[in-house]
Amino acid sequence: MPAGPTTPSTPARRFFPQLEGMRAVAALGVLTTHVAFQTGAVGLPVLGPILGRLDLAVALFFALSGFLLWRPWVASAHGWSNGHRVARAPHPPIRRYLRHRVVRIWPAYLVVVVVVLTLLPEAQGADATVWLANLTLTQVFVPLSLTAGLTQMWSLSVEVAFYLLLPLLGLVLFALRGRSVAARIPVLLALGAVSLSWGWIAEFLPTPDGVEPTNWVVGHLPWFVAGLILAEVAGADELGSATRFTRVVAAIGSRRRSMLVVFVIAYGLACTPIAGPTGLGVLAPWQFAVKMALGAICGFALLAPLICSDGTRGIGARFSDRPFPVLTSPPMLALGRWSYGIFIWHVAVLAVVFGLFGIVPFTGHTAVVWLITAILSIGIAAASYAFVEEPSRDRLRRRESRHREELRRQEESGRDESRRREAARAVRSHRESAGDGESDDGGPGATATSAEETTLATATNAGS
Repeated sequence: MPAGPTTPSTPARRFFPQLEGMRAVAALGVLTTHVAFQTGAVGLPVLGPILGRLDLAVALFFALSGFLLWRPWVASAHGWSNGHRVARAPHPPIRRYLRHRVVRIWPAYLVVVVVVLTLLPEAQGADATVWLANLTLTQVFVPLSLTAGLTQMWSLSVEVAFYLLLPLLGLVLFALRGRSVAARIPVLLALGAVSLSWGWIAEFLPTPDGVEPTNWVVGHLPWFVAGLILAEVAGADELGSATRFTRVVAAIGSRRRSMLVVFVIAYGLACTPIAGPTGLGVLAPWQFAVKMALGAICGFALLAPLICSDGTRGIGARFSDRPFPVLTSPPMLALGRWSYGIFIWHVAVLAVVFGLFGIVPFTGHTAVVWLITAILSIGIAAASYAFVEEPSRDRLRRRESRHREELRRQEESGRDESRRREAARAVRSHRESAGDGESDDGGPGATATSAEETTLATATNAGS
């Protein structure tokens, strides 16, 4: 991580290309665990639990979201607004944030929901409740609405719930700024720790059959908190407000080999029964807590070296001048851009692959099914990005650009009007001071008139 403050369009807008590559890793991890489950590979000794526990790729997605979306709030807490340090920085614009989240998620998502519920045989016949729950991403709250081809969307429902929760959390912690900014990380750690008790709390909730409260955002907060804490650490360092604690965390996080060891240990433990069964098995409350904690550690360990180090060391650096050369390679960056499409389409594609190639689910052929599913999902995701996702974001950017231009024009018009009023006041003041004298031969009255015309002309030209 760079020492000291960077040029302050950071930390809110700094781009991390290596995180784009890590999105690809997360998307392919989710795809792999679903293929492994539906081909029966999760039942294999040793390899089965490893493949099955790739569901922790969702933890990586959540940590990424937490890190990236929390950075504007960190910048404001440290007194930065629009790249400048100010006495009391305002919080990030919430309406703009929500607009961007809607445009990022819903256009491509609506396409896949309509296609799956209309065309996928296993999902046809869905009633209005299933349609409404899926279109609004409220499946985790509506009984039996996670339908074939869209079962992975429970995690997207959790993600969207976090989008709504984040501004509330940001406003609550907004008081911890300036001299109190160091208290933000302990508060976030406490939030993550308290949420580990959700498995026990969920047992006492009066939820209807078919609704699993452990699939709600509260239970998965530790995975998001891993990213929030990294955003706090990175922001403190980038903006010159590092404390001893954030410097220690950044130093530890920058050690790639150490973080790899932490990840391997945490992931290995997650593959054992202490984190519960893989697939659709029911977790005891203590197993759910262990899984959430280990998932948070895995997410932190994978992301910390990408955020806290410059990526110029390691084996890959010997063959490339780019930081993190594997994750920032063109193929990985492309897969990262398409990662959302891969995620939302791959389960439907997997269902089609079984029928199209005559493969019976849970009977093996894992490698073949994975390869076909990956190729088709990547192709569809690329099309989704090119024809749905990016055009939607472009339209929003153009709309916001026009709005900013209109505001600029209104501001300039207001300044022009202010100049004209000041000029008019100056003319009236000049008339009063010149008295009532008039002259037909260039006397004092003519001089006053000339001065008035000059003042008005100057004001008019200034506004042109």
